[in-house]
Amino acid sequence: MLDLVFFAPPGSLVPTIFAAVFGLLIGSFLNVVIHRLPKMMQRESDNYVAAESGQPLPHTDRYNIVVPRSACPHCGHQITATENIPVISYLALRGKCVACKAPISVRYPLVELLTGVLSGLLVWRFGSGIAGLATLLFAYLLIAMTFIDADTQLLPDDLTYPLLWAGLLVNLYGAFVPLQDAVIGAAAGYLALWGVYWLFKLVTGKEGMGYGDFKLLAALGAWLGWKMLPIIILFSSLVGAVVGIALIVFARHGRQNPIPFGPYLAAAGVLVLFYGKAIAEAYLGFPI
Repeated sequence: MLDLVFFAPPGSLVPTIFAAVFGLLIGSFLNVVIHRLPKMMQRESDNYVAAESGQPLPHTDRYNIVVPRSACPHCGHQITATENIPVISYLALRGKCVACKAPISVRYPLVELLTGVLSGLLVWRFGSGIAGLATLLFAYLLIAMTFIDADTQLLPDDLTYPLLWAGLLVNLYGAFVPLQDAVIGAAAGYLALWGVYWLFKLVTGKEGMGYGDFKLLAALGAWLGWKMLPIIILFSSLVGAVVGIALIVFARHGRQNPIPFGPYLAAAGVLVLFYGKAIAEAYLGFPI
C-alpha cells in the first residue's frame, strides 16, 4: 500500500487522493499559522521594545502555533476536535460558532479547500517522489505567506528564509533546475526587486514594496531558476495590475492604500512551477 502512495509516478490516482485529503488537514493548520504568526511577531516586538526601555514585558503568557488552543474570538469557546474537521465542520455548523452563533469567516474552509486541491494537483503533476513532496512544501509556504501578506502587508522571515533554503537544497541534485541556476536565481531574484525598490524610491521618495518581496522572489528563483524570473515578474505584475485596478474601480480602494505584492508573486510562482518550462520553450524560444 505504501508503494501506491509514496514514490509513485505522476498521474497516479491513489497518491493524488491521499495528497488532497492530507492537504485539507494541512490547510487547517495553515489557518492557525496565518492567524497566529503575525501576532507572535508583534508580541515579540512589543516585549523587545519594553525590555530595551526597562519596562515590564507586556506579554508573558505562552503564545505560539500550538498554545493556547484555538477558540472563538467572540466568546472564547474552545474549538473541539469535531468542530475542527476541515470544511465538513464549517458546513455542519453552518458557518457559525456552536456557542455564541457568531459567524465564522468563510476564508477558513476556502484556505483548506485551496490547500487540498493544490496538493492533489501537484502530486498528480509531479508524482509522490522527492520532487513531488517538495512541491507540497513549496505550495504550503506560499499559501501561508499569501494570506499573511494580504492581512498585514508582511512577509515573515520565518517563512521566506525556509522557502529559499529549501529551494537550494531541493536543487542540490537538480530536482527542478541545476544548482548553479538555483543559486543565480536566488541572487538575481533578490537584486531585481531591490533595484526596482531603490529606483522607485529615488524617483518618488516613497517605498514601493517591502523587503519581504525581495526575499520571496529570491526564494522563487532558488526553486525555479534564474531563467524563470522574467516570467514570474511578468505574471505577478499582470495579475497585480488587474486586481489593483479592480479594487480601485469596484471596491473603492484608495490609490494611496498600499496593495501587497506577495500574493501575486506567490500565484505567479505556482503557475510557473506548472507551466513555466512550456511557456519558456514555446514563446521565449529557449530550452529549460
